[in-house]
Amino acid sequence: MTQPALSNALNRLRETIRDPLFVRERYGMKPTQLALELEPVVAAALASIDEVILGQQSFDPQRAERLFTIAPNSYVEFVVMPDLVAYLREHAPGIRLRLTPFGNDLAETGAMSGGTDMVLGRIIDPPDNMVVQHLMDEGLACVVRRNHTGIKETMSTQQYENLKHVNVLPPGRLRTGLFQTLGQKGVRRDVAVSVTHFLAVPEMIAVTDYCATLPSLICNRLAGDPRLKVVPAPIDLGTFPVEMAWHVRHRNDPAHRWLRSVVSRLTAQLGGQVESNEVTASPAAASD
Repeated sequence: MTQPALSNALNRLRETIRDPLFVRERYGMKPTQLALELEPVVAAALASIDEVILGQQSFDPQRAERLFTIAPNSYVEFVVMPDLVAYLREHAPGIRLRLTPFGNDLAETGAMSGGTDMVLGRIIDPPDNMVVQHLMDEGLACVVRRNHTGIKETMSTQQYENLKHVNVLPPGRLRTGLFQTLGQKGVRRDVAVSVTHFLAVPEMIAVTDYCATLPSLICNRLAGDPRLKVVPAPIDLGTFPVEMAWHVRHRNDPAHRWLRSVVSRLTAQLGGQVESNEVTASPAAASD
């Protein structure tokens, strides 16, 4: 809309509702209280219209041209996104992805407004307008330098406590997860350095006698590095969920439903790898 057309439309709306809706201040326009109350109602109405229209459209992944914005946490970006990109290249070459930071909460991702199509990671306290689907559960293992003195195929709790550790900082309230689990088990971890992404870990472990406690599937990827060695955690550290969330306005969008099914299928396959690896590692882990 042009600026005059927008002004005319706003004036008609003000006259109909009998409220200024927006008032001019020093640095722009500020919504009135009534405008703030109307905003979620209007957003819900538009979302309902979207559902009806999009639900009538057909979707052919081989021919579709579309951009999806996804907010994965660093774990999903490292483990799941490469498989998703490879699948789209073969089965939906016109589908493009834009990855945006996961942030500290859903509001920062843009998912609560529907601007971001999908959030992948650990979803905490989702609002009513978000749908959450559980994808898989992931375990934890340890990575050390391959020729680390004293660490063979297993690690004792005492060895774990005596080592210095590289810690990966998850976003927001997830930060305390591993520390809380270790505290409940009565195990201490001496963190020498904290990093913000899993990609920083291999280079630090390869040149030190430090240890990193990482998700099992990331350990699987790092096991191919000849400088590194993966060993089971000395105690059962439990699992953490991997989840997918999206705004209700995308619920009946055929393209969105198709992408959700692809993500679900790929993570289910990855989840099967986790279970298989846990069965293999459990006898060694139990030897401590």
